[in-house]
Amino acid sequence: MTDTASQRAPSPCTDLDPGAEAPQVATEAQIAALVRRFYALALDDDLLGPMFRAAIGDFEAHYTIVEDFWSHSLLGTTRYQRGTPYSHHAHMKVEEAHFDRWMAAFTAAAHETLPPPGATLALKRAAHMTSSFKAGLLPLPAPRPRPAAPAG
Repeated sequence: MTDTASQRAPSPCTDLDPGAEAPQVATEAQIAALVRRFYALALDDDLLGPMFRAAIGDFEAHYTIVEDFWSHSLLGTTRYQRGTPYSHHAHMKVEEAHFDRWMAAFTAAAHETLPPPGATLALKRAAHMTSSFKAGLLPLPAPRPRPAAPAG
């Protein structure tokens, strides 16, 4: 493990932080495989593929950023130094279906590339991110009318 990889940083998802004493749930090579597999699945998806191709100009550079994020999230490294991922995605026009497809591709990739403890932690983090992104990027649902109060 390099000095950078062994340094722990606070997680943006503190309730999901494995902590400095936690066993290593994945290797850097497995995280790189996760990212590559996820994007292979996503780029083949008829909804995600066009959106990703339009938004990402240099996939190799993007893979490195995403690998850094998941290294930080799963191993507690200090490699990801770009702030919250939300700020980098806030401009995107997404709908509920995008999140469903993203989660399906990520779930498949995590199970295919990570050992069970790593997949479990990655999926918890992904679910947390999905909930947070939905809250920030999707419009609020229309309010439902309240039932009429019984006449008294």
